[in-house]
Amino acid sequence: MQSIKKYLSLIKFSHTIFAMPFALIGFFLGVQYVKTNQIVLSENWFNINPWLYTLIFVVLCMIFARSAAMAFNRYLDMHIDAKNPRTAIREIPSGLIKPKSALMFTIICSVLFIFCTLAINHLVFYLSFVALFVILFYSYTKRFTALCHLVLGLGLSLAPIGAFLAVTGIFDLLPILFSVLVLTWVSGFDIIYALQDEAFDKENQLNSIPALMGKNNALKLSTFLHFITAAIIIFIGFYTPHLFWYWIGAFIFIGMLVYQHSIVKPNDLSKVNIAFMTANGIASIVFACFVILDILLK
Repeated sequence: MQSIKKYLSLIKFSHTIFAMPFALIGFFLGVQYVKTNQIVLSENWFNINPWLYTLIFVVLCMIFARSAAMAFNRYLDMHIDAKNPRTAIREIPSGLIKPKSALMFTIICSVLFIFCTLAINHLVFYLSFVALFVILFYSYTKRFTALCHLVLGLGLSLAPIGAFLAVTGIFDLLPILFSVLVLTWVSGFDIIYALQDEAFDKENQLNSIPALMGKNNALKLSTFLHFITAAIIIFIGFYTPHLFWYWIGAFIFIGMLVYQHSIVKPNDLSKVNIAFMTANGIASIVFACFVILDILLK
């Protein structure tokens, strides 16, 4: 049990609340698309309900992909984390988990992720290698570009389109819009989170938006990215007909964006964790619940 807790802490399993709700949105968008276009689903490995089968493997893909990405990030950054007082207590630098064990965990999760995509359909299987490259490559980016926040956003943005592809096997504009929404949203709040390490990043020649632009300008860029996020949410609402449930979710999500920017100031970072975890966690879960309810009641 203690080992399980260590690895759940290593991968910050609680942070699954950022991408998983949008994967579920992508899944239910796919279900709606299949039913609207009367697409016949192919048989699955276990000959069970196709919706349940796909949902199970979508969730497993999310868990394994994110676990691989986080474990690899911790493995690659173990020496950096050891130098930073804020991160020195993490599992690898503190000695709770051995580096080789974290790397092996990464490999196992990566293989399981690929296996789960194979269980869904061939398109998702082929694209799994691209997705895996993006989410693992992110861990290197802070070493050479301040755009690392956007790469993280890109990795998480694969959730809604990936889930949609798992159900339908085709691309469509609506899930792509949700993916762009996730990209700008995650990039924006990751910049806020990185404000804590501005001085450390500069001292250790690590790249980040706060280290490049300073706290004031970094917050302005984060605000701009979240403005784009809000604009996409509103555009989606008018792009396809929605019930008022969608707009309730949209109002709450945008409200959480405004809230997190109201509590984080360049000279006061005491509430960064509230903005990062609480505000964004509530935003993603509540928004997904209302969007899915909107889809199911149409």
